[in-house]
Amino acid sequence: MFMGNQSAVTEFLLAGLTNRPELQLPLFFLFLGIYLVTVVGNLGMVILIALSSHLHTPMYYFLSCLSFIDLCHSTVITPKMLVNFIGEENIISYPECMTQLHFFLIFVIADCYMLAVMAYDRYVAICSPLLYKVIMSSEICLGLVSVVSIMGLLGATAHTGCMLRVFFCKKNVINHYFCDLLPLLKLSCSSTYINEAMILFFGSLNIFVPVATIISSYVFIIASILRIQSTEGRSKAFSTCSSHIMAVSLFYGSTAFMYLQPSSVSSMDQGKVSSVFYTIVIPMLNPLIYSLRNKDVKVALKKIIKRNKFW
Repeated sequence: MFMGNQSAVTEFLLAGLTNRPELQLPLFFLFLGIYLVTVVGNLGMVILIALSSHLHTPMYYFLSCLSFIDLCHSTVITPKMLVNFIGEENIISYPECMTQLHFFLIFVIADCYMLAVMAYDRYVAICSPLLYKVIMSSEICLGLVSVVSIMGLLGATAHTGCMLRVFFCKKNVINHYFCDLLPLLKLSCSSTYINEAMILFFGSLNIFVPVATIISSYVFIIASILRIQSTEGRSKAFSTCSSHIMAVSLFYGSTAFMYLQPSSVSSMDQGKVSSVFYTIVIPMLNPLIYSLRNKDVKVALKKIIKRNKFW
């Protein structure tokens, strides 16, 4: 995979979030705490859904997939970041950097499409409740998750393949806390025209296609909800969508801020803050958003805890 580029640079230095030594240890403990909550929250969500039979529905199947993606997404970035906080030199080899980039892109792109799939699921549930089990059959659900995985693999492979063609000769300090596309391209000694075109194309595709799916789904959902006569019915319908809307807003807002700015006005320091949200903070928040605002998850958790008391 890594033989295509005869780059003079064999390793990179990660600049990290800050160059102030007094902040390294506090940031280490802060992000260690965030990562532990992320692992417990997302892994707990996957296990809870697997163990609770009444959560074996398309909605919770997609939620467990999102939790798995978020767990992997954070794990690709955070452990290396934590090591860099307490290490003297934040070194990452060229093959490790390209591998981190590849897997990061797989999971961030998969996140985009999984949120769109979840919006479509809510659209079917609210707008066609009588046909829900037919439309969202196990085969369809598996097919949708497969499409999510394929889009992640295609996008990541295209970007990483183009990055392997970039020549790095002198500069090797990545102004970031992980190997991302834009910071790496700033170090290039060769033309990055194809890479920038790929970022624009796939960035637009992987943001606007899912966003269009989400927006169109919610247009039909809102229209359907407004036709519901009872206030209680409207409230219940809105509550099933509120957690997803919150997760979508946080993820797409921070991602678009990072990747859809013109290079002339974008700042890597601003980009780092935005990246912290969608690589570290949002994977932690998603299980909290879906569990704290979901009665079914709370009931399932209470049943599991009650069952274990008698073991």
